Amino acid sequence: MEKHNNDISKVFSPLGSVNAKRFFNGPHSRWHEIIFLADVVKEFIKGMRALHFVGPCITVFGSARFDEAHPYYILARQLGRKISELGFTTMTGGGPGIMEAANRGAKEHGGTSVGCNIVLAHEQKPNQYLDRWVDIDYFFIRKVLLTKYSYGFIVMPGGYGTLDEFFETIELIQTSKIQKFPVILFGKDYHSALFNHIENLKKEKTIDKKDADIFLFTDSVEETIEYIRANTEETIRKKHNKIRPKRLFGEAKISYNRKRKPN
Repeated sequence: MEKHNNDISKVFSPLGSVNAKRFFNGPHSRWHEIIFLADVVKEFIKGMRALHFVGPCITVFGSARFDEAHPYYILARQLGRKISELGFTTMTGGGPGIMEAANRGAKEHGGTSVGCNIVLAHEQKPNQYLDRWVDIDYFFIRKVLLTKYSYGFIVMPGGYGTLDEFFETIELIQTSKIQKFPVILFGKDYHSALFNHIENLKKEKTIDKKDADIFLFTDSVEETIEYIRANTEETIRKKHNKIRPKRLFGEAKISYNRKRKPN
């Protein structure tokens, strides 16, 4: 573990999102706006190059603040293992806590484990259980990448970021911007008030009754995995197997014999 932390410090620099702060602080010169847009395109290209060949993913969202003795960490670790048994790559935000637990469970079972890490000044660093990860400066790009390569989403207990990811995912499904992939809100005790709030939205008719059925609400690992199994198609894997990297563009699938490195 100590060696891992030393290695990460050489490649990870918590710069924060200085460019994003500047961009969201009102209009700027046309030149500065163009530079920002070019930077966004570069970030998207970097993320796509890193994640395009990792295989079909299930994304696990959750807090960075639970240690390995916490019950939610233990459950996320079990979920990572079960995801790998289904033949999917486990994708997370790449950081500590529940993200680490899910990546760890996948790796311990011999599955593929990837992360889309956000560059922050505190708390967020790539965990040691990743076959491949990419560091992203902008939250909105990270959310797109976490959604683009995934065919199911497990929302574990977490904070503002996790809730943001949950609601954006179900909104995309509600508005038919993405397919109706399986979404699981995991942890009945932790999310009970949130679930009741969604039921109240239905009662007040600010959402349709069917919108409350977009996700499964459970605290069972077995029910979660069966729900994913029942709502994903075998054709997903066949589709991804046809996507081949090209050496001409410096692309490569994950190699387990190489020392892992960020992209």
